[in-house]
Amino acid sequence: MAFPQPRPQAPQLPQHLLRTIDCQQGAVRAVRFNIDGNYLLSCGSDKSLKLWSASRGTLLKTYSGHGYEVLDADGSYDNSQICSCSSDKTVILWDVATGQVTRKLRGHAGKVNCVQFNEEATVILSGSIDGTVRCWDTRSRRYEPIQVLDEARDSISSLKVAQHELLTGSVDGRVRRYDLRMGQLHVDFISSPITCVCFSQDGQCTLSSSLDSTLRLLDKSTGEMLGEYTGHKMKGYKLDCCLSSKDTHVLSCSEDGHVYCWDLVEGSLSLKLPVGKAVVQSLSFHPTETRLLTAMEGRVQVWGAEQEEMEEDVIAT
Repeated sequence: MAFPQPRPQAPQLPQHLLRTIDCQQGAVRAVRFNIDGNYLLSCGSDKSLKLWSASRGTLLKTYSGHGYEVLDADGSYDNSQICSCSSDKTVILWDVATGQVTRKLRGHAGKVNCVQFNEEATVILSGSIDGTVRCWDTRSRRYEPIQVLDEARDSISSLKVAQHELLTGSVDGRVRRYDLRMGQLHVDFISSPITCVCFSQDGQCTLSSSLDSTLRLLDKSTGEMLGEYTGHKMKGYKLDCCLSSKDTHVLSCSEDGHVYCWDLVEGSLSLKLPVGKAVVQSLSFHPTETRLLTAMEGRVQVWGAEQEEMEEDVIAT
């Protein structure tokens, strides 16, 4: 006799606040998980970049070297290097262990909004208010970028790299996808300034958020609109959006102090997470677990699906 299959459980959402970290670096401009989700990076308006333990909320290292507020950061696949960008027009490559500046990359004509390593951490890609994406070789001693992508007609607000593809969002209202192997450029016009772009985990779709308070999920190969997500407020700030680690939900920051979480397929609002009274500036979803980071003013919040870890922490101390 065959037993019926157990009902698939509804995916859990990170709705419990596990801890709040007071970063003490001015306003936190961006918060990012590292590659395995064990650490987090916080970018401060006081020119500093900080590395924290995600599970304990303890400060591990402070990186100082930028001349103005830090706007974005990314960790390498082996956790040995960090790249960061700033309003001081520079990109810095850091040695994680020593906290020293390995390279300071100059070339952008204005503040640098976004930065990311490629998969092997051999190239850093940076997007700036000057409308260009610059590609820097991390192993070379040359100070010029190996490539400059200048197709955008306005500021580059966001970029993501996945294998041989680069996705960029610009204030000119266009999402551009570069196939770096084939040398091709695909453009989707979204009519409103783009604040954030990302690939889905399966690599089949792109998600973009824009200043008309709408997120759009597009089929990567055809450009067909698969979903629209609304209800949050995004009118004047450059705020993050992302997908959950299993592509089940779409998440976005909002100017009303909440994180909005929609069911990807149905488009219905699954969770409206109350973070605080100010603008939720940044968010980052854990690469494999149901964990979420949010940044508001000078603090970072860590959210999880269950409350249990709080007890563990209390026992441990």
